[in-house]
Amino acid sequence: MKAEVLHIGEVARRTGLSVHTLRLYERAGLLASEVRRDEAGRRVYSAWDVEWLGNCVKFRASGMPLATISRLARLVREGSGNEAERLEVLREHRRHVIAQLARLRDCLDLIDGKVDAYERHLAANGAGDPWQHAQGTAMGI
Repeated sequence: MKAEVLHIGEVARRTGLSVHTLRLYERAGLLASEVRRDEAGRRVYSAWDVEWLGNCVKFRASGMPLATISRLARLVREGSGNEAERLEVLREHRRHVIAQLARLRDCLDLIDGKVDAYERHLAANGAGDPWQHAQGTAMGI
């Protein structure tokens, strides 16, 4: 069975990344394998490349810097023997994501409180200023 060969447009479609971004990722060393070329010189990717790029999309969405993704990709390209270093890169980013989630939970709590207050205010026919009782506090908007 022959491995699936994908061209850049198909990879862009599957990953949601633009062709421009895929070229940027290649130049920045973010791919975990060397990008091959076909006889016409066009980039060809494997299903594994698409899977790795899917990871990159999630890494970026979680706030991982391109330099960190590049470091992780380099470690993967180097092969076995550096798993402890890969693990530390991922653990460090995990700590960052946990802190980010805590900040977002705090923001969500504030927003939920505001939504609840406005819903109660409107359910009571919206009479008066919903924040009049909270003057001088952080509650007013």
